[in-house]
Amino acid sequence: MIIPSAPEFLESLLTTPSPTGYEAAGVRVWKEYVEEFADEVFTDAYGSCAAKVLTEKDAPTVLLEAHCDEIGMVVQHITEQGFVYVNKLGGSDSTIARAKKVIIHNRNAKVVGVAGNTAIHLQDQKNGGGKEPAWKDIYIDIGVSSKEEALEFVQVGDPITYEDNFEYLNDHILTARALDNRIGGYIIAQVLRMLKSVSKDLQVNVVAVNSVQEEVGGFGARMMSYRLDPDLALVTDVTHATDSPGIDQKEHGTVKLSHGPSIQHGGANHPSVVRYLEEIAQKHNILVQNEATSVRTGTDTDSIFYQKTGIPSALISLPLRYMHSPVEICSMRDVDALIQLMYESVVGLKADQRFTVH
Repeated sequence: MIIPSAPEFLESLLTTPSPTGYEAAGVRVWKEYVEEFADEVFTDAYGSCAAKVLTEKDAPTVLLEAHCDEIGMVVQHITEQGFVYVNKLGGSDSTIARAKKVIIHNRNAKVVGVAGNTAIHLQDQKNGGGKEPAWKDIYIDIGVSSKEEALEFVQVGDPITYEDNFEYLNDHILTARALDNRIGGYIIAQVLRMLKSVSKDLQVNVVAVNSVQEEVGGFGARMMSYRLDPDLALVTDVTHATDSPGIDQKEHGTVKLSHGPSIQHGGANHPSVVRYLEEIAQKHNILVQNEATSVRTGTDTDSIFYQKTGIPSALISLPLRYMHSPVEICSMRDVDALIQLMYESVVGLKADQRFTVH
């Protein structure tokens, strides 16, 4: 099995802005790629995109899912002096928001700005200088001197992302702004492309879904999984690699970069599906790690598994350092292993295979 290489698609997917609630541009990149080989492609009312590889009409359907949105900010207020105050989109971290170059995305163009940061010499250390800022205190300077001038470029409600960042640190370590989770969109697209090449041998239908609005509640996945009503769902998202300094592995578990994807246990993860994934990994010598889920997975799996009468689901996670930052890091070795695990898991399914807890 050869994993197809699509470096241009990967870079385009990761550098195209897709802040949560404003995902149209990112979805368009994904949709145009899968249209090259999928049997059917469509989007729903809120922009989630589905691509199908069809075998038999009455065959079971497997859902491959990843979310397409990223964290960001949004224009909240414009002062009379033209400074742009912001609020967060999704789980953005205010501690890293200052002193960054940002892009404000209006309907017509991209506006470059910088998140203001008062020089250390001028900060009032007695009244919070150097401490974590509140979102209400974070502003963007777009180089204008009045509200009227600012409104020529931006308006309240415009989404904001950090500047593009896509670079390989070596032959397999990639850093980018939006690995969470457009790398998942890359993974399911590659899996679907591989499955299309062997579709005559498949015993299941396959639908890959790139969902919107995961970062604010998993709403896109909820809509699509209700609509598609699959028999099985394999979800991929990122998880915290805990092998960098300052992380308590007793509290957060041990997940290492370049040691394979992480199979999640517990919560929304169906035990029989988890066992099946472990068997496939062992059979095909795919390096995997194991991770315990507490109450929730914190991913779209939580939105999918309980739809209608229940969808047997499992989450396969990609180790990621520095999540929800402009400098997220992953290993392409883990990406390839996750693609292989998803692919072999679907190829190995039988038409009469059922997943139960008994």
